[in-house]
Amino acid sequence: MRRLLFKPWLLCGLVATLGTVASSCSKDGDGVLLFSIEDDKALGEKVAAQTDSTFRAKGQLLERSSNPTAYAALNRIVTRVLDSGKLQYRNEFPWDVKIIRDDQTQNAFATPGGHIYVYSGLIKYLDNETELAGVLGHEIAHADRRHTSRQLQSQYGISVLLSLLLGENQNTLVDVASSLGQLKFSRDYETEADAYSVEYLNGTNYYACDGAAGFFIKAEKEGQSATPEFLSTHPNPGSRIQNIQTKADQLGCRNRSAASSDFTTLKSSL
Repeated sequence: MRRLLFKPWLLCGLVATLGTVASSCSKDGDGVLLFSIEDDKALGEKVAAQTDSTFRAKGQLLERSSNPTAYAALNRIVTRVLDSGKLQYRNEFPWDVKIIRDDQTQNAFATPGGHIYVYSGLIKYLDNETELAGVLGHEIAHADRRHTSRQLQSQYGISVLLSLLLGENQNTLVDVASSLGQLKFSRDYETEADAYSVEYLNGTNYYACDGAAGFFIKAEKEGQSATPEFLSTHPNPGSRIQNIQTKADQLGCRNRSAASSDFTTLKSSL
């Protein structure tokens, strides 16, 4: 991934020049400069609203009111992961999850600021609740570690994202929202998201913490003929399986046997 090398004072000057929608300039994680957390949340809200609108227009957004059973089951799974005690922005981000009705697509993605989307095709593709928790943990990590924000900043540039916060460039907002499902992260970000998925599931004291590996194992066994869309942006399952299982062994949390009652309810409700 191409990294931005602005000095903090230069970025702050750029923000000021563009109208200062960011409340502060901050340095996060691996040194990539980002907006403040509040601006991250604001961008996420705009992108999520546009994503909702896009899929609602296609008749693909599963509304909570139309299937409360599915959402109640999904929310219990997500909440276990969120309440693991391992998230950096557990209380800052809204952390909502929505279902896209598309049984042909096995994918999930995250907006900045903690809005998670999962396709019905991915839910139906998986075999148990621990696998779903592992994949959701991976996407939660992309949001919590602000990978999505950094990738969008690299792809579109700071000035464009700031203009979206100002309510400008509606066409670009549509483009950003539609691109999230195909957003390709660096190997470092994917490795980090996998590792945090293990940490999150370990913190649940419920799920086997190598849940994400189960998804990759299944995809690898099925080969190219049935490769899930998730792998087009999350490649190299072989090495990732090994990394996930190695970390899980280090934490001693691979042998838990969690019930799949919420997953069974969710799957049968779709």
